[in-house]
Amino acid sequence: MKKMTEEFLKAAFAGESQAHMRYTIFAEEAKKKGLRKLANMFKAIAYAEFVHARNHYKALGLIGDTANNIQQGIDGETFEIEEMYPVYNNTAEFQGEREATRSTHFALEAEKIHQKMYMKAKEFVEKGKDYAAEKIYICPVCGWTYEGEGIPDKCPICGTSKDEFVEFSA
Repeated sequence: MKKMTEEFLKAAFAGESQAHMRYTIFAEEAKKKGLRKLANMFKAIAYAEFVHARNHYKALGLIGDTANNIQQGIDGETFEIEEMYPVYNNTAEFQGEREATRSTHFALEAEKIHQKMYMKAKEFVEKGKDYAAEKIYICPVCGWTYEGEGIPDKCPICGTSKDEFVEFSA
């Protein structure tokens, strides 16, 4: 692929990915306010933006085999843990930005768990097996992630009740 096309597709992927997330967030907000149809509209358009992002990512040739996809997950989480979030958090703290400090701290702590999950997934895939966890729980406030049964009553990062966690079941 020619360099200019590649750079434009990367920019388009980033833009569509951000639009997907923005509209997903807007859908949640509309739903909280009882605007069910507006929430649905945001959700639908968010999905369209996801389709665009997926198409751009695919055109870039970045979707690999399962082992490669897991490695991309490991690499991304490692970058966030070792470089990105420590710097973002320190900067926010230095500048007295409490909400940004809180947000980056939450993300950093959750990313550490995600990295371990990807590493575990890599071991399973190398043995020709599927991932082990039937259920995964996510704290909706900080993103803390827990696998399996016996979930703690409160999130160890932010204190949110387990009753609010979002469950993902295989």
